[in-house]
Amino acid sequence: MEWLAPYFEKNPELAVFLAIGVGYWIGKFKVKGVGFGPVTGSLLAGLLIGSFVHVPISDTAKSLLFLLFMYGIGYSAGPGFIRGIRDGGWRWVALGIVIPVTGLLTAVAMAKLLNLEMGYAAGMMSGGLTESPVIGTASEAIRALPISDDEKSRLVSQIPIADALTYIFGTFGVIFFCSYIGPWLLRIDLKAEALKVEEELGFVREKQGVTSAFNMFELRAYQLGSPAKLAGKTLYAIENEVRDSRIFIERVRRDGKILEARPDLTLRDNDIIAVIGSHEALLRVIGDRAPEAFDRELLDVPSATFDVVLNNKDAHGKTIRELRGREEVRGIFLKKVRRGAEEIPLAPGTKLYRGDILTLYGLEPAVRRVCAQVGDVLQHGTGTDYVALGLAVCFGALIGIVVSFPVGGLHIAMGSSVSTLLFGLAMGWRNSVRPTFAILPHDAIEFMKSIGLAAFVSMIGLKAGPVFLQALKEIGLTVFLGGIVVTLVPQLVGLLVGRFVLGLNPLLLLGALAGAQTMTAGLAAVQERSESPVAVIGYSSTVAFGHILISIGGTALIWMLHGK
Repeated sequence: MEWLAPYFEKNPELAVFLAIGVGYWIGKFKVKGVGFGPVTGSLLAGLLIGSFVHVPISDTAKSLLFLLFMYGIGYSAGPGFIRGIRDGGWRWVALGIVIPVTGLLTAVAMAKLLNLEMGYAAGMMSGGLTESPVIGTASEAIRALPISDDEKSRLVSQIPIADALTYIFGTFGVIFFCSYIGPWLLRIDLKAEALKVEEELGFVREKQGVTSAFNMFELRAYQLGSPAKLAGKTLYAIENEVRDSRIFIERVRRDGKILEARPDLTLRDNDIIAVIGSHEALLRVIGDRAPEAFDRELLDVPSATFDVVLNNKDAHGKTIRELRGREEVRGIFLKKVRRGAEEIPLAPGTKLYRGDILTLYGLEPAVRRVCAQVGDVLQHGTGTDYVALGLAVCFGALIGIVVSFPVGGLHIAMGSSVSTLLFGLAMGWRNSVRPTFAILPHDAIEFMKSIGLAAFVSMIGLKAGPVFLQALKEIGLTVFLGGIVVTLVPQLVGLLVGRFVLGLNPLLLLGALAGAQTMTAGLAAVQERSESPVAVIGYSSTVAFGHILISIGGTALIWMLHGK
């Protein structure tokens, strides 16, 4: 890379983009579901490039990218975090707090036991708990310490080295614990437990060739005969007879005229009816009992699919079974529920909470009517509210600089990154309640989270590159072993507390363990071994706590070690 060195030294942004590109390429490689991921890949690429080429790094650029990332992660995790505290059930809240706090205390204990310096301890925590934002919050906390600038730089350069050493087991450890060790300790069969939970929820697995009633809906026309079995019955009576199948007569053609559906409308011989429902339900209930008719005019009605944020207090905490039995949701179908970034399995027993995003389908007037009752329709394609973004990051960072806490006889600032994270949390939660407030589209959030953090850790790696190999020889094995403990102890404590103190369902608990350590691959492993998606319910209940509390834990770790 000697011929590239002069270009990188004069144009450091080239090295950053190279590290990001190589890092994302490294992150694609996985062995049985275990890999570095794009962020750690970018860190490794930065360390590799930095070990060959001296690349000057701008502290302003690092701070800018990291603040954008912290605001983005706070904004995305905010709704789940606040909902968990307020509405999600105290047991999930307790577990979501216990695991990150245990991870922090374990990292502090291992740092003291192994006599690690603060930088290595922070990197061990970041990699062991697979939460890369700790790199940034710990770095900022170190820079706020009353020590020399050279000492600050030396300690900060240790963080990415320890992170790179411990991240791979941090990933593997959570996957293996949640999918093998946890079930073995609980003495459960994952497949049998999944079937039990599905039965309790009323969840029906999709079978080959059959589509779930929640996923596929159609409007079809059927010709009644003469005499017709349905003749003389009102629409209300007919629909009530097949209430569980949820099929609805929306229009009727009679003597060449089209009649709109009314509950008291009585069917007659030779009517042509337009019926909406799931494909499966239409086949099961109607089948060949009435011949299907082609009537384009009768079927030519506008349908709509809207995403709506649930904020109706009356619907909060209700199951799908309870809500779909209400008359006001007649003709409306629930296609999908998203809680945070995760899609929740649809079953009659699935509970809905404020902040959930519901995808509703049906004829347009009915969908709009129900959306108005349920909450606010998400306006996809609406641009970013840059006023809210700029002011929130500015004042969030400012408060973090101004507000300080006594630590070991000193007053140390909260930190601009932590404060920005909390501001993002508040703005994200408020947006989930009022979607027109501080709009930040999903794609913008993902860009801020992915590129923001990848570029930041790339710069950290480039700066630490020159000391990487030497530090690896001196401290590598010690940090790696410490990282194993930091990964597994929170999982074990969470398992014991969750099952034997909080009494949580074992399968949902395993998903929650993965969520509290923000490891999506751990959730995927549980789902694969249980052959069921339901563990995501536990995951979605704790993942927001993991993102917020572990990130803040980077600052707390430095405070605790400095004040020892």
